[in-house]
Amino acid sequence: MNPILLIILGIPALEILFMIKVGQHIGAINTVLLIFLTAIIGIYYARIEGLNTIKSGFINLYKNKSPIFEVFSGASIAVAAMLLIFPGFITDSIGFILLFPLTRKILINVWMKKKFEKKENKDDDILDGENIEKKENKDDEL
Repeated sequence: MNPILLIILGIPALEILFMIKVGQHIGAINTVLLIFLTAIIGIYYARIEGLNTIKSGFINLYKNKSPIFEVFSGASIAVAAMLLIFPGFITDSIGFILLFPLTRKILINVWMKKKFEKKENKDDDILDGENIEKKENKDDEL
């Protein structure tokens, strides 16, 4: 079966199961209020982190540095905000993990390290060169 289809069907099923289990312990109304509370707090914190990332990116641009980390950080904040909007505790947990600067930095560094190690290994067999053709005059042939 397609892994994307399993994710699309599996995550909501796990979320519903987990919400039922939490609702059995703390009550249905408290569970719903907790879901709204995590979404509100998460979106507010995502806004603050997003503005801090934009500020850091502009500082790097003013210093003539490439804001690569800030671009990836902004993308992970956007994914975290999207996960926080979805109702459920599992997606909220993943969203909060992506929001914290320390965990975001660790995840981005691990991902970038893997990406660039693969790229460096592929470039070992490439040799840059230039092809120059010599044009011959018709007078030289006579």
